[in-house]
Amino acid sequence: MTDADTTKNGAPAALTDAEERRRHREEARLIRTREAAARKNTASKDGQWAAGDRTPLNPNEEMKAAGDPLEVRQRIESMYSKWGFWSIPPGDLRGRFRWWGLYTQRRQGIDGGKTAILEPHQLDDEYFMLRIRSDGGQLSVAQAREIGALSEEFGRDTADVSDRQNIQLHWIRIEDVPEIFRRVEEVGLLCTEACGDVPRVILGSPVAGIAKDELIDPTPQIREIMDKYIGSPEYSNLPRKFKTAFTGQPVPDILHEVQDIAFCAVEHPELGIGYDLWVGGGLSVSPFLGQRLGVFVKPEIAHDVWRGVVSIFRDHGYRRLRTRARLKFLVKAWGAEKFLQVLQDDYLGYELPKGPAPKIAQRGERGDHVGIHEQADGKYYVGVAPVAGRVSGTKMQRIADIAASVGSDRVRLTPLQKILVLDIPEDRVSDVVNGLRELELESQPGEFHRNVIACTGIEYCKLAIVETKATAREVVKVLDQKFPTLDNPITVHVNGCPNSCARVQIADIGFKGQLVLDEESGEQVPGFQVHLGGRLGRGDDNDFGRKIRGHKVTQNGMPDYVERVTANYLDDRNGPEETFAEWAFRAEEELIK
Repeated sequence: MTDADTTKNGAPAALTDAEERRRHREEARLIRTREAAARKNTASKDGQWAAGDRTPLNPNEEMKAAGDPLEVRQRIESMYSKWGFWSIPPGDLRGRFRWWGLYTQRRQGIDGGKTAILEPHQLDDEYFMLRIRSDGGQLSVAQAREIGALSEEFGRDTADVSDRQNIQLHWIRIEDVPEIFRRVEEVGLLCTEACGDVPRVILGSPVAGIAKDELIDPTPQIREIMDKYIGSPEYSNLPRKFKTAFTGQPVPDILHEVQDIAFCAVEHPELGIGYDLWVGGGLSVSPFLGQRLGVFVKPEIAHDVWRGVVSIFRDHGYRRLRTRARLKFLVKAWGAEKFLQVLQDDYLGYELPKGPAPKIAQRGERGDHVGIHEQADGKYYVGVAPVAGRVSGTKMQRIADIAASVGSDRVRLTPLQKILVLDIPEDRVSDVVNGLRELELESQPGEFHRNVIACTGIEYCKLAIVETKATAREVVKVLDQKFPTLDNPITVHVNGCPNSCARVQIADIGFKGQLVLDEESGEQVPGFQVHLGGRLGRGDDNDFGRKIRGHKVTQNGMPDYVERVTANYLDDRNGPEETFAEWAFRAEEELIK
């Protein structure tokens, strides 16, 4: 590096846009050259380590092969936070930073039509989204309060509850990251492996340890996995992300069918309480229902079984193409029987006993924990619904204050973007309900308010094409006024791109963001492909929903579309006992367009 490339204090000088573009083009050219050499005579390989194929077959694999991405934290703290955003090389910025919960956020003002056209550095803002893990969705009052304080101090008061029980802050500067890490960890939370090709946050029933009908509290199993494996170099280089879920509820409340691995509480007639094991679920552009392996897992070996499944993914997972690098593709290729055999023979060294399946949700069972509910100990919990998970640092601190004011030290986040306050004395329930209502957090929301989910969307996400949070809020505002006495829940999930962070395929009405043709103007505008009638928790009746070929809805026309289809459902259904999903599959096309 020459003197001209540094500032007076020795830090790298900021590059001009032209210099930055040249730097990125040169790096891309070198990567392509190395990839071409590495892929020579590997056309038929999938990059499976177990097959002896350790050649990095794409840029992500090459980045990971160069060194454990977890090591980037040292560079964040000692270099980049001191030198600033433009000192960060692309491999760290858009790759390794994810291992510590950091994504560059979308530069403001770039419309959805440019998402697939611009280069990554043109989409990047000089700020980050920071994801804070909340494994099991469990927060203490001190943790909730500290997240709120960090949001106010460093994140422009942003704080979104994700549908994986994380909290996401925005507008984070690299200069502030070390201090944020320190304070997050000081209250017992982590950003470690909140993103990246790693075991992500572990979903857990938000009523673990308190529910009246709970079979087992899975918190010890979640904690054991956290303590033994999260942040371990042994599992910090997986083919792609790995999603885990645990529930102790007799009817699963963690969307177990779309997780890479799920442990669902069951009672074995001879062996007592334990878990039923599911593997290989996932959504995105190639949805696949998880496979039930039909075996019983004792609580004390759950961590060992988890280790075996994630090790299979690490060793046998497909690493050549990112689009096929999820566990679901391996499970689909092998089948449940072979997967179980490999798990037992090669990774556990013992056979798992056969076991019963979890119960299937009955009509009317919601599983979102919204409302006022009695706990097993006689106290109460209150579940509220932020619209599409959108809260703020200010609200997080007020929620903590409300909980503390009634003697509670526990707040929970749910896989459906809801918030629970636990351990409320009976005579203080109304105080909590009213306090949360002042924050627009309703324990008795309208059906659309209660059942809307949305991803981050174009506001901050570089992959997005369409606005989501504001669109979801508009749906709630309009539809709850139009249908104040709706007697059957209708779930609406809004996703800003063709991926499925908001789980569009399992919603009653799912919207997948893309550019669509506006018939009035004749131009391409932000809009959605529509999925109808998706559902989980129904056993053999699970389904990813119905699509109508060629049918699209513009972003501006989306609330009107939901209103029209809801009205058609109410007019055409076979009585209140017919759900929207059931109706959507039999309805004539003109009724659902």
